[in-house]
Amino acid sequence: MRKWITAIALGMLPLAAVAQDSGLKSLNTTDSGRQWMAVGRLNIDGTGFCTGALISPTLVLTAAHCLYDKVSRQRVDPARIEFLAGWRLGHASAYRAARQTVIHPNYDFDAGTTADRVRHDIALIELWQPIRNTSVIPFETGDRPSQGEDVGVVSYAEDRAEAPSLQEVCSIVARQSGVLVMSCNVDFGASGAPVFSFAYERPRIVSVVAAKAEMGGSRVALGTALEESLELLHAELAEGRGHASSSRDIGKNIGARFLKP
Repeated sequence: MRKWITAIALGMLPLAAVAQDSGLKSLNTTDSGRQWMAVGRLNIDGTGFCTGALISPTLVLTAAHCLYDKVSRQRVDPARIEFLAGWRLGHASAYRAARQTVIHPNYDFDAGTTADRVRHDIALIELWQPIRNTSVIPFETGDRPSQGEDVGVVSYAEDRAEAPSLQEVCSIVARQSGVLVMSCNVDFGASGAPVFSFAYERPRIVSVVAAKAEMGGSRVALGTALEESLELLHAELAEGRGHASSSRDIGKNIGARFLKP
């Protein structure tokens, strides 16, 4: 399981009053999960999982710390990473292996529990083959939400590893230095989960869950802002700065994997 920051130096921020949060709704049926098939489980190195979301047929957005081995402190070989789109009760709408990964160039896995680490805790995973499935539609991204704005999160976690859950209403309670503090209910495994704004015709991703913390005696989720970071990640990929898979032949057959991990 990817381990998170459990406390961070955000104690100076006041805990603003927020709207009543909704509870978690399990997306364990075809009907309930239909809108969210582009959110998937990331199986990582045979040791745990995170959550990721498709933002193009070949790109998955997630948290940078998911791509590190917590024991060796080294980057995980992309050959050991698999994206399971819409994973639910032993089946996925698509299975794809990672071709390469790219993290924010200012992210430091060994930096400790700092706001700077959270702010840069964002990554892209490029898949060997695109997902072109009419039921798996990549999400667009949107502008950074304002303080007090309602958002939602779709995530897997240690107590819901076999189907994602939706929290449709939680709030942005503070913003500081590129870190979003949210009242959303998250737990281990939800690292990298997409945070959605519902201000558009279709939900758009406006942040990525990076950590959980406590603030003012309440449990909160910490997320990264997307705007400049996502643009920078695309540039890193275009300039060939990705961390490539060690397996050069895996792309030949990964499009037809239907195996339970």
